[in-house]
Amino acid sequence: MSAFVWIAVGSLAAWLWLLLCQGFFWRTDVRLPARREPRAWPSVCVVVPARDEAAVLPDSLPSLLAQDYPGRAEIFLVDDGSRDGTGRSARELADRHGGLPLTVDSPGEPPAGWTGKLWAVRHGIGLARARDPRYLLLTDADIAHAPDSLRRLVAAAETGGFDVVSQMARLRVESMWERLVVPAFVYFFAQLYPFRRIGRKGSRTAAAAGGCVLLRADAAERARIPDAIRHAVIDDVALARAVKGSGGHIWLGLADGVDSVRPYPRLHDLWRMVSRSAYAQLRHSPLLLVGTVAGLALVYLVPPLALAAGDTATATAGGLAWLVMTGTYVPMLRYYRQPLWLAPLLPFTALLYLLMTVDSAVQHYRGRGAAWKGRTYARPDAVPEEG
Repeated sequence: MSAFVWIAVGSLAAWLWLLLCQGFFWRTDVRLPARREPRAWPSVCVVVPARDEAAVLPDSLPSLLAQDYPGRAEIFLVDDGSRDGTGRSARELADRHGGLPLTVDSPGEPPAGWTGKLWAVRHGIGLARARDPRYLLLTDADIAHAPDSLRRLVAAAETGGFDVVSQMARLRVESMWERLVVPAFVYFFAQLYPFRRIGRKGSRTAAAAGGCVLLRADAAERARIPDAIRHAVIDDVALARAVKGSGGHIWLGLADGVDSVRPYPRLHDLWRMVSRSAYAQLRHSPLLLVGTVAGLALVYLVPPLALAAGDTATATAGGLAWLVMTGTYVPMLRYYRQPLWLAPLLPFTALLYLLMTVDSAVQHYRGRGAAWKGRTYARPDAVPEEG
């Protein structure tokens, strides 16, 4: 047999292994675990880091203010050097809508070794500690919560004894590019971090979704959050690893009633979202970059190429691999309520992600590094630069 036949067979073998042996990552039934309401509801402080978020706050902050939570809850929005009136907008929304108490404060510019977002989170947790909460809800400024979201998160944590309960917010899917790229983003994330393994005690797999992280306050102190992860660009995964590494029990699943309102109407917007941290995910390793590119090519690009090759054995192996790939993507499209004809297009979307990852590495070696809201971080210990 030719080399390409073996490559196609290798791709099929990889897909059979992913289908059966990677924690059933493709299933979308990992939702908030069984829970019961506690007799006494613990106190919660909500920490919202916000930098230039005035445009999305009217669609997200009122949902936090309106939380139907039986215990004591308070919101701390940390205005991280915004230039668009984010703090003023937050205060006006609180005055207009009422609801949970809101404090708006600013920490000043982050020192060397800190990402701006985590410096803002540190300031918010510092404010919250004066209230001595049992839980901290870390949520992004673009996340809208259903009225019972906090209640359900706390009940799940109390019932299951979790130190972290995190939900992967349902991202916006309206534009053509969002439909093509966003469900695949969550699909690839679940492939890297199978949700079932994350919640299993004894498993080394650890991850969280930064848009919605309920964190037990004593677990945060034990894991030295956020100081221990102060330079992390992918802060949600770093937080989960720190908590799990300190003996904590964590859980991550797909969300119902936790939605991102941030639009990504153009491919450029989605490209920036992925490429800003893709190379950081690979620990800035050229060897891991080469392996990732080769792996993406073998798993996602070889099947359609093999099917088009014409040789019967090659086409059969490639077609079967593409069929398995398509089938594993269907549940995620259903979760996002998208047409199933998008499933066979996954190889094209994977090619986009491959190019985004390479671009992330190129930007790193050009000295531009990862970025968050106008700040760039060329190295893990770099001083943030305004942009």
